[in-house]
Amino acid sequence: MKKFIIPLMLMFSGSVFSQISVGTQAQENNRWTFGGGIGLGFGSNSAFYLQASPRVGYKITEDLEGGVIGSISWQTSNYYKSTMFGVGPFANYYIARSFYVGANLQQYFINYKDKFYDYKVNEQETALYLGGGYMQRIGTNSFMQLGIMYNVLWKENSSVFSSGLVPNIGFVVGL
Repeated sequence: MKKFIIPLMLMFSGSVFSQISVGTQAQENNRWTFGGGIGLGFGSNSAFYLQASPRVGYKITEDLEGGVIGSISWQTSNYYKSTMFGVGPFANYYIARSFYVGANLQQYFINYKDKFYDYKVNEQETALYLGGGYMQRIGTNSFMQLGIMYNVLWKENSSVFSSGLVPNIGFVVGL
């Protein structure tokens, strides 16, 4: 069943984002960009994960974009429940509209509840992601971004995140 649902959700999410701009003409005077990504996961012990990360950017030059990105995620299982909200600025530099390098500063607000031990935590954590990746055109002025970022502020023994390395897939309309 999982082998059917996960590819179906990936195809559906890709088609939703790609339909936004297919067939539209790029406007020279519009410097705003929009995009983001979504995530969905399932695991053992009734684990479920849902994540969305919308973004709004502004083209400072044809190759440099700055803006604000948000992130919200919800996780639950038989043993825990967690919500996390993050927000912060980002900057991307595009190389020939095929590659990009970027930086993203996020302030996260985390609520975690351990159902087994009845333990609750409310925390905050700052992350500075640096990285880059590849861009694939999916319409007149829209792209899919495949990349990898590293949180340079990540500390193994004090971070709520299991790793500083974060692969990402996102969509951008308006470039």
